Amino acid sequence: MAEFEVRSVSLADTRALRQQVLRPQLTVEDLAGHEPPGAVAFGAFDGPSLVAVGLVGPDGEPGDWRVRGMATAPHARGRGAGSAILRALVEHAIDQGATRVWCNARTAALTLYQRVGFAIASEEFVPPDIGPHYRVELPVTAARG
Repeated sequence: MAEFEVRSVSLADTRALRQQVLRPQLTVEDLAGHEPPGAVAFGAFDGPSLVAVGLVGPDGEPGDWRVRGMATAPHARGRGAGSAILRALVEHAIDQGATRVWCNARTAALTLYQRVGFAIASEEFVPPDIGPHYRVELPVTAARG
């Protein structure tokens, strides 16, 4: 696995990669409307290049934090960048008092979430225009264990 530098980035810095990978039918400007209040972003860098991003923020019941906008550049997939981002997002949520971290994971990326400890919490569902997903959850006790 390659080593990536993972650090906090602005939400704006994530939009081009998120648009390319997740929502090519939207404009980069449209993605700002999919960023919930209180979300923070992390990016994985391979040298100077931003190769993976994700967002996390409070969403749901008190103590629930939602991961969203996970995107990895095609040339960086399978090298650990997505896992590094997901771990950083989970750690941030826990540091902020999360008691559960959850997301709607694309079916094609389900193993990424399972490797980090998330468990499937729903039947497969298909949101409009973005393909099949599962809700996955990670109790904080599992993340700390």
